[in-house]
Amino acid sequence: MPQPEIAPAFLRAAPIEAAVGAEAAELSPSERADRLFHAALARLTGGISPAALRLAYIDWLLHLLSAPARRLDIAQAAMQAAGQFAVAAAELPKTPWASIKPPPGDRRFTGPGWELPPFNLMAQGFLLTEQWWQTATTGVRGVSHQNEAIVAFSMRQWLDTFAPSNFAVSNPEVIHKTITTGGANFVAGLQNWWDDLRALQSGKPVADHRFVVGHDVAVTPGKVVYHNELIELIQYAPSTPQVRREPILIVPAWIMKYYILDLSPTNSLVKFLVDHGFTVFMISWRNPQPRDRDISFDDYRRLGVDAALAQIARIAPEAGIHAVGYCLGGTLLAIAAAAMSRDGVGRLASITLLAAQTDFTEAGELTLFINESQVAFLEDMMWDRGVLDTTQMAGAFQILRSNDLIWSRIVHDYLIGERAPPNDLMSWNADATRLPYRMHSEYLRKLFLNNDLAGGRYAVDGRPVSLSDIHTPMFVVGTLRDHVAPWRSTHKIHFLADAEITYLLTSGGHNAGIVAPPGDHGRSYQVLTKPADARYIGPDDWLKQAPRFEGSWWNEWAGWLAARSGELVDPPPFGGRGADNMAFPDAPGSYVMQR
Repeated sequence: MPQPEIAPAFLRAAPIEAAVGAEAAELSPSERADRLFHAALARLTGGISPAALRLAYIDWLLHLLSAPARRLDIAQAAMQAAGQFAVAAAELPKTPWASIKPPPGDRRFTGPGWELPPFNLMAQGFLLTEQWWQTATTGVRGVSHQNEAIVAFSMRQWLDTFAPSNFAVSNPEVIHKTITTGGANFVAGLQNWWDDLRALQSGKPVADHRFVVGHDVAVTPGKVVYHNELIELIQYAPSTPQVRREPILIVPAWIMKYYILDLSPTNSLVKFLVDHGFTVFMISWRNPQPRDRDISFDDYRRLGVDAALAQIARIAPEAGIHAVGYCLGGTLLAIAAAAMSRDGVGRLASITLLAAQTDFTEAGELTLFINESQVAFLEDMMWDRGVLDTTQMAGAFQILRSNDLIWSRIVHDYLIGERAPPNDLMSWNADATRLPYRMHSEYLRKLFLNNDLAGGRYAVDGRPVSLSDIHTPMFVVGTLRDHVAPWRSTHKIHFLADAEITYLLTSGGHNAGIVAPPGDHGRSYQVLTKPADARYIGPDDWLKQAPRFEGSWWNEWAGWLAARSGELVDPPPFGGRGADNMAFPDAPGSYVMQR
């Protein structure tokens, strides 16, 4: 059904402007040819610049060749590894893992079968080889930090391909399954592979892993009370007789669909907040198409955060708004908040950043290939396509945790022949989105490459913004095992914003650490509040000083929000007073359904 325009004209965000649409016409024939060549090459390399990779290895190799003492150390490390392997062979079978054990978090060699010969010996040999290559690719004087990280990371990815756990003849679990099933596991694995291949060709997620949006996930009741060409704004129905006066606006990342924060009811942060007496609004981003190539990063601020805040101010007038940003949505929220503070717009009651970075100098392994060579290569690929497509986005995140997200799945699905039980987070992870060419180029250059936001150079409406202008109380969540937004990077908000900051470090990773409902076992967190006028505490000292608690951080945050909220009031009607509730489409809306 067509969706109504809710906001009056003065509240509607300005339309998207095609500011760089003439770029292609301005290119010379040689520039167009080079860009087309790079775009074709990117299809073969998965978007990784061969030049960037070669430069990193050349940097490492040239400095290694000019360091004879370091080469001697590496040779001695090889001899030491060989000696450790001999000890491992001599100690088997009575003492498994005599020379080296899998590091914490490495689940490839768990299970009793890996403690038996010859499997234990193969595993130790592989781990010793990995350890030696780590020694060989790091610590070479003169190699740039980024090039060293690229060489070490790419070599580790290459070695992981040959882990004994990845092959049927060297994996005891696969051998045991083959014996007990008479080889039926390979028949089932072949069927799984065929199903995945057909799903890949059709551009759809694997059916066995899918939860249906609006039926299994994203089911918290609500209405789409506003929309423009980039967002739908969902207002969720109250589940308590009265609510806190201050509503909550959640700004999710547009790298993936918004409903990671509204998964199945037991895992839904939205439902948790609604059940605790908050009026919750959520931005649902439209999935861009190639024709949207010229949507800018600032368009996401204007048509996203600013437009949503304006609409909420109409629905709940005279109430401050608790603004929440997750991942890239948190970065965008920080920019919007800094711009509002600069301009004297006091619309926010609090700011919450969930696994969101505002300084990108320590942005983790995702930044390994963010240099001029790689960014230019990606720009040419996106210039040709108009977007960064779903496979490129999903692959970038999977490679950061290839053992967990790629190789373990291949072994389990194709060699053991069993599908992992479907879950809501897996379904969400398969529901990828695209990114517009212009927006992603600006994001990579201004934030990752140049770090303009932390440096006070990021411009909004032609003037730079500074996070130090933010004086609104902040609740910042980092996750302990985050490969996308490392917690030490998110911790930097302490010396960027001039505000009271409650920083919380929770167990888990970038997604599972945030989706941490009460009742999940094994959850823990540390939390500490720094008053606005207090001295800076570095991350190492913070770890020592912050008290630790067992359980979900959601309850801690709900209490923090409640303490900064006013009295209970009647819930605001959908779309504000006088609006026709029957005209609003039901949540989750239409944008989240776009493929």
